[in-house]
Amino acid sequence: MNAQNFVEYLPYMGKGMLAIFVVIGVIMVVTALLNKVFKK
Repeated sequence: MNAQNFVEYLPYMGKGMLAIFVVIGVIMVVTALLNKVFKK
């Protein structure tokens, strides 16, 4: 394992993790909205 390669790819890993959190957030918001719309 080359430490320089790890440092070079940190921004890509950060963007990937950010994208994962954004998708999870969107799913949570859509679920909350659906629960309010279809509440009994």
